[in-house]
Amino acid sequence: MGAAEAPVAEGGGPVRPSGLLDMLRVASVVLDSKGRIVLWSPQAEELFGYPAQEALGQYAARLVVHEEHFQLIRKLFADVMETGQSWAGAFPVRVKDGSTRLVEFRNMRLMDDRGDIYALGLAADRSTVRRLERDLALSQRIVHQSPIGLAVLDTELRYVSVNPALARINGVPPEEHVGRRMRDILPMLDNDSLEAAFRRVLETGAPLVDRSSVGRTPADPDQDHAWSMSLYRLEDPMGRPLGVAMSVVDTTEQHRAALAAETARRRLTVIADASARIGTTLELERTARELADVAVPELADVAAVDLLDAVVEGRPSMLSPSEPALIRALAVRAEQDGEALRAADPPGKLARYGPDRLVTECVRTGRPVLVPQVKDEDLPRIARSPEAAVQLGRAGLHSYLAVPLIARGEVLGALDLKRTRNPVPFGEDDLLLARELASRAAVQIDNARWYQNARNTALTLQRSLLPSHPPVTTGLEVASRYQPAGATSEVGGDWFDVIPLEGGKTALVVGDVMGSGIGAAATMGRLRTATATLAALDLDPALLLEHLDKITSGLDHSIATCVYAVHDPQLRQCRIANAGHLPPARVRAGHPPELLDLPTGVPLGVGGVAFSTTTVDLAPGEELVFYTDGLVETRHHSLDERLDFLLSLLDDPARPLEETCDLLLRTLHHPDNHDDVALLIARAQELT
Repeated sequence: MGAAEAPVAEGGGPVRPSGLLDMLRVASVVLDSKGRIVLWSPQAEELFGYPAQEALGQYAARLVVHEEHFQLIRKLFADVMETGQSWAGAFPVRVKDGSTRLVEFRNMRLMDDRGDIYALGLAADRSTVRRLERDLALSQRIVHQSPIGLAVLDTELRYVSVNPALARINGVPPEEHVGRRMRDILPMLDNDSLEAAFRRVLETGAPLVDRSSVGRTPADPDQDHAWSMSLYRLEDPMGRPLGVAMSVVDTTEQHRAALAAETARRRLTVIADASARIGTTLELERTARELADVAVPELADVAAVDLLDAVVEGRPSMLSPSEPALIRALAVRAEQDGEALRAADPPGKLARYGPDRLVTECVRTGRPVLVPQVKDEDLPRIARSPEAAVQLGRAGLHSYLAVPLIARGEVLGALDLKRTRNPVPFGEDDLLLARELASRAAVQIDNARWYQNARNTALTLQRSLLPSHPPVTTGLEVASRYQPAGATSEVGGDWFDVIPLEGGKTALVVGDVMGSGIGAAATMGRLRTATATLAALDLDPALLLEHLDKITSGLDHSIATCVYAVHDPQLRQCRIANAGHLPPARVRAGHPPELLDLPTGVPLGVGGVAFSTTTVDLAPGEELVFYTDGLVETRHHSLDERLDFLLSLLDDPARPLEETCDLLLRTLHHPDNHDDVALLIARAQELT
């Protein structure tokens, strides 16, 4: 091999020199059989201080050995040259500047091709050797005793060495690591990502510090653990990569604490969200939907809010152990449409669940039912029917939780939760969150339930107090409507009446009791009765309102508005008095619709103010439209705008009255309006 040729490794590539010998600065000296120096390396020049031209040809002992050591050196030299026995040890030498240096020697005999004998001495400064020995011993001790997992991997990412701490973390003996890759030792980790990180460190030289990793190792294959990993590139003194050093710290406890904190934060967030989103109205079905919307997808993939039918109807909800549960689904929410959603009871449907069903057990005992891992034999106890059980199985139901809805000591129903897509089973944290949601929502659901029952009672009372169909009267065609307030509002005290009087006359009444609920409905019934009684006396409208004002003043300080009109077909006139009510509209062919110009008067119950009667003409074919403020008032428009809108809809005097009623309600009264509406339209007819 020529001087310019580089040595090659077994695989054909060049062998890179180690930097360790460079750190030791090993000197080479060759002596002939007489003890004269025949070779003197540059490192020898550095170690002993003599340049080659001064050293070559000199007797080594005279050049670098003190006189008191001549005998010993001659004996050691003779042993090496005569017996071929190598000698190693430290020996004090004299350097050119006259000082003494302790040098570590390795001496051996050499023979050339002619049979001549030489002595080779390899020498290094004793303090440098000892320093490297101490560093190596310290490194080995630190690595072996460190509680931090340490490893060295070569440039092919194969383990070169592993300390006991890392072996314990991985659950694999140190010797089984050597020569193998991480993916071979720890297949349950995200090895693609980890190897990419190792290669970046090798390529760039930039260390990677505190990289978090989560996974499982043979040390504990059933539980996730977390580690903080740092990577550093190892280099020789010339800066060439030797591999990667890795340190691993087990951070499982901190990871679990962070997960617990995150779970608690998530629970508080969901609860705060639930407090803001559940119970925005007193509508029972909407409150149930709000609960289901909060539960999906944060807590479950499918959520159903089920109430006992007895609770919905306002009856006691106690169940015996052998009694089935009649359950009405109020809301169902799923992360996506599919088998699990089709397996649920449709909202509004009444279903019978046998005493062996889990939801029945939940509402009967008032305790949660948790099935973390759903098995095939559990499906019939969860589903409403065998067909639904098959659907839930196909949907991949693997975890189930039912939590009772309890308010004021009464079990109202259950919050039914299922997981099909979320791979994590329900746990204790989920149970705590579900119970908190159910507890808060149950109060809102109970409020909505009682409000709805009270509203239904008031509405039934009010409808019973209103005429079902206006009576047939002389000279008038009449159509009417009563529209309750929106589902989230209480029933008001609006009313209308058509009262036949003597002489073919007809009294037309529209009124509105201030307030809402059963009290307003009851006051309305009393005023309607009083109005009918007073109307039979054929009183002037203003006088009748004065009597009603006195009656209203005695009804627990109630206040009401009212328009009272008496139609006389013979005179083709209406006499009208107003007690603080919106004016009727008159519709005539050939004239634009108009609001009657009437003295407004004060509401009934105020007292002390006289009412006045106004006479208006009403020829055959002409109409009077009476209404309450719920038809025209809104939060977003002025009253004048709305009244103009009302008049614009009365543009066809020939339109059938029933169609006109429908048009006005459909166009003017919004379903979410918080006030009810009474509407009465009367059209004068020719007498026959």
